[in-house]
Amino acid sequence: MAALAPQAVIVVLGPSGLETARAAADALTDVGGAEIYAAFEAPEAAHRIDDVKAHLQALYTSGRPIVGVCAAGILIRLLAPVLDDKRSEPPVVALAENGSAVVPLLGGHRGANALAEQLAAAFGGAPAITTAGDLRFGVALDAPPKGWRLVNPNDYKDFMAALLAGGSVQREGAASWLEESALLFADDGALTIRVSDDRDQGDARRLVYNPQRLAVGIGCERNAEPEEVVDLVTRTLAEAGLADGAVAAVFSIDLKMDEPAVHAVAAALGVPVRFFDAARLETETPRLQNPSEAVFREVGCHGVAEGAALAAAGPEGELVVPKRKSRRATCAIARAPAPIDPATAGRPRGRLSIVGIGPGDARFRTPDAEAAIRAADDLVGYRLYLDLLGPMTAGKTCHGYDLGEEEIRVRAALDLAAEGRDVALISSGDAGIYAMGALVFELLDRSERADWRRIEIASAPGISALQSAAARIGAPLGHDFCAISLSDLMTPWAVIESRVRAAAEGDFVIAFYNPVSKRRVRQLGQARDILLSHRPAETPVVLARNLGRSGESVEVLALKDLSADRVDMLTLVLVGSSETRRVHKGDGGVWVYTPRGYGARETAR
Repeated sequence: MAALAPQAVIVVLGPSGLETARAAADALTDVGGAEIYAAFEAPEAAHRIDDVKAHLQALYTSGRPIVGVCAAGILIRLLAPVLDDKRSEPPVVALAENGSAVVPLLGGHRGANALAEQLAAAFGGAPAITTAGDLRFGVALDAPPKGWRLVNPNDYKDFMAALLAGGSVQREGAASWLEESALLFADDGALTIRVSDDRDQGDARRLVYNPQRLAVGIGCERNAEPEEVVDLVTRTLAEAGLADGAVAAVFSIDLKMDEPAVHAVAAALGVPVRFFDAARLETETPRLQNPSEAVFREVGCHGVAEGAALAAAGPEGELVVPKRKSRRATCAIARAPAPIDPATAGRPRGRLSIVGIGPGDARFRTPDAEAAIRAADDLVGYRLYLDLLGPMTAGKTCHGYDLGEEEIRVRAALDLAAEGRDVALISSGDAGIYAMGALVFELLDRSERADWRRIEIASAPGISALQSAAARIGAPLGHDFCAISLSDLMTPWAVIESRVRAAAEGDFVIAFYNPVSKRRVRQLGQARDILLSHRPAETPVVLARNLGRSGESVEVLALKDLSADRVDMLTLVLVGSSETRRVHKGDGGVWVYTPRGYGARETAR
């Protein structure tokens, strides 16, 4: 699945700019939305930032568009140490605290000018755009519209210098965005702007633009070597004299959604992959130059490569390179009359991200988790966990479920991904620890759903409750430890009891998940009694409740004092081993740690 453009970040430094930040976020809803990062406590903020300089520089180097609700000078000074190549800089816009001025500072032709125009329209003003080409000609020649590629960006600077110095320009080929600009074209111009899908590399006096109107169709055997298929496509384009940059996307039949070779071709060309079902491809049979009965018997249509290319190019498209073959693959190329929008041609491979959001507070979410949430079209999870995401749910379709509906929500997530959507399945803590991760793979294992198995699945790890509890109290997991769930809803108590006994005999530190519920209170006491027969009664026990959320509490007591009435389902119970120790603090509190043996080794020296 092609990467989405990064979501903008609105950085607000003081409470007086918060109302403007809210309005700016609302104004950007239709263009991917924006997150608010505040240097103070604000309920609307997706993140609280303490070190503004470090955070801004990290956002900039990660490629996130930045709108700073502050003076332009502040942004310039804070970002100055990381400014580098202007061709790779993300958009940076300064927005006055009252919305009266919008100044694109960096990345003007990489989205900052457009971002400034969007914000200025929302606040009833005009953006302070200073880029020369935009002002004089009403067009950014180094940032063509969606569906177009500038072949020789390295020549842009010299070309624009000659153009601004009064050089005349002639146009070869048609493009409405050029015709609508203020450029004055002349048949005998010393400079040339050429529109073509052939392999012209241009030069300092000739800019070449590729309209992305070529569709590459691919068919291949299962597990064909990616190198073979990439070589077939690149050779076919080269021999036909067609530019790689004119390819809009790679297309195939949906049976190949999980075929590595198809995705390797798209990666080599830097374009997305889209798929059609057999019924849609079969409608292209009258236009095929090489229909095949054997292919029809195998997949239900008379041609994959030619059919997919023609389906993407549309009814007015034409097959410019009929089916070409390698040992295990085929490809064909079709040309559409205008650039092809992959968003409306075929269907993407669906993606399911299994995401752990940690305890809930945004500070504890990993970058992987946040990236998966930002990229997702749909968020699926227990309602409380979706609520914990706060502003990150903006612009997403949320599918909330109640406790006890775990299998229903996982099936819903898989179904959505099978439709070609980008889905994030949300769990607290780490999704692979007593959460939704295992259930996803269990359903895949026991189902016959081929469409589920073709989706892309990735896991974004989260900070687990046992890690959070340990961090709050010291280092109780400093030596061997294990985790045991005391819920006998799906695991017989006899099995759980045997595991507790084995952990006790092995002298492991134990993290007890699901220690009690309203109807289940005896198991914790029974586990305590087993442990008391193997470790001291004063063994430290950590009770960590609501970690990373409102009402958080962490207390330490002795194993002999552990009882169900001090615990609920939001509590993690961390029982030390016989070696776990308390360290008393000067304020009367304690740290808890489990030594690994460094002291004994030092004594032996």
